[in-house]
Amino acid sequence: MHRVLDGADADIHPGEVVAIVGRSGSGKSTLLNLVSGIDLPDSGAVATGGRTVTSMGEPERTLFRRAHLGFVYQFFNLIPTLDVEENVRLALELNGIRGATARRRSAAILAHVGLGDRLRSAVDRLSGGEQQRVALARALVHEPAVLLADEPTGNLDEETASQVMHVLLSLTRARGTTLIVVTHDSWLARSADRVLELREGKLLVTDVESPARRTGVS
Repeated sequence: MHRVLDGADADIHPGEVVAIVGRSGSGKSTLLNLVSGIDLPDSGAVATGGRTVTSMGEPERTLFRRAHLGFVYQFFNLIPTLDVEENVRLALELNGIRGATARRRSAAILAHVGLGDRLRSAVDRLSGGEQQRVALARALVHEPAVLLADEPTGNLDEETASQVMHVLLSLTRARGTTLIVVTHDSWLARSADRVLELREGKLLVTDVESPARRTGVS
């Protein structure tokens, strides 16, 4: 049996921005799946947002993810048959928020990410950076306690990635959202409050000095 995570242990505080780094295949995506309850560990416990995810049944974990977590991936995973606003509004409707309230909240967060004039656009007409900003708006519109981001800029060119990273960090910090981001991007890692390296199945604190830590931002 191949052990991906072996004794990985960390406490991440509410509102903290934590970057997870490590070589390809080290288990970074698996770690996010465990935090969210998509996967369950063979042993040990995972608590997210004050709830012990590993003690929940599958239906309860699904509802927990829907209400309390947000997800951003390298690939945008937008629904091509829905326009920009509809893609974002879907996250609210799945949580029982509909009608004018859902439309207003969707439009507001799209304005925050710079897409207030693209509400009715087809998502396949957007650039890669615009699609990722839609994905970010969708992940945050229901105000999750925790945002999990897996290589959110890995499919973008350097300039576009920089723009998306600034939006990602500014929105999560403004909302007090806990952000756990898997990344190979050195700038994004340095901008986190803490950097944890996944090595040989364990989470280790790295010596990367971040601007956030130097200035006391939390």
